[in-house]
Amino acid sequence: MTNPRAERVARVRGLSGRSARSRHRQFLVEGPQGVREAVRHVPAQVRDVYLTPDAAVRHPEIVDAARAGGRYLHTASSEVLRAMSTDAQGVLAVLDAAGPTTSAGLADLATTNDGAGPRLVAVLAQVSDPGNAGAVIRAADAAGADAVVLAAGSVEVLNPKVVRSTAGSLFHLPVVTGAGLEETLAALRRPGTGAPVVLAADGAGEWDLDDLLDRSDGLASVGAAELSATALVAPDLGAPTVWVFGNEAHGLSAAERGLCDAAVRVPVHGRAESLNLATAATVCLYASARAQRRTRP
Repeated sequence: MTNPRAERVARVRGLSGRSARSRHRQFLVEGPQGVREAVRHVPAQVRDVYLTPDAAVRHPEIVDAARAGGRYLHTASSEVLRAMSTDAQGVLAVLDAAGPTTSAGLADLATTNDGAGPRLVAVLAQVSDPGNAGAVIRAADAAGADAVVLAAGSVEVLNPKVVRSTAGSLFHLPVVTGAGLEETLAALRRPGTGAPVVLAADGAGEWDLDDLLDRSDGLASVGAAELSATALVAPDLGAPTVWVFGNEAHGLSAAERGLCDAAVRVPVHGRAESLNLATAATVCLYASARAQRRTRP
């Protein structure tokens, strides 16, 4: 492919817009890392893979995986790839969008781990920045979470910047979209499973994350009066946990916090005013992953 003005090029480029993604039920994966993970983990969704000749030489594993999966593989000039996407880095794929996942997907999540329910889930409530959403998906994957939920009102998960920011993690774990926050938490607390503790990440939360980690490690020095008054109600980071993260600018509303069991703050030990959403989410998810090591089978 050498003509950057070809109709196919225009159609692929058009998938950067939400209306075209909805109309064609397809989306873009840009760059070698994302495309590599797509052809490895969701090959049935991959329609077309485009590479420049140089990129095909640099990334033979992508070529081999695409061919092994019977995917359409196209060699295109650098001009064509740039016309399709300025973020392709010589490698681009078009994927079929899976059907929108709503409450049925939530029901499936509630029965993970042989029916015991999820151990760790990240829920995004009204998160609007695509880079933050993608970074949280990537962090949840790295922390070993069972799933990520983008509750209604959050950024579209197939937004190209979200997909790029996941660095391929979008294809490693379930990402549920479309359900409201209340519906999401009700499904994850489904009777008959080990109902998780639901924690709101909030800068004004009543519980300090470091203190909770100390408790989980058996390091906290707790007086008898405090033990009788608070220890029994302190969230256990080693238990199955759902973390809820709110909007970048406004955090969680009072109503959203009210749906959670407790609010936890990430301590700021230096002079920074706060942590951004993706960084705070990473700290929270890794705190749970660390605490859960002793309780995982």
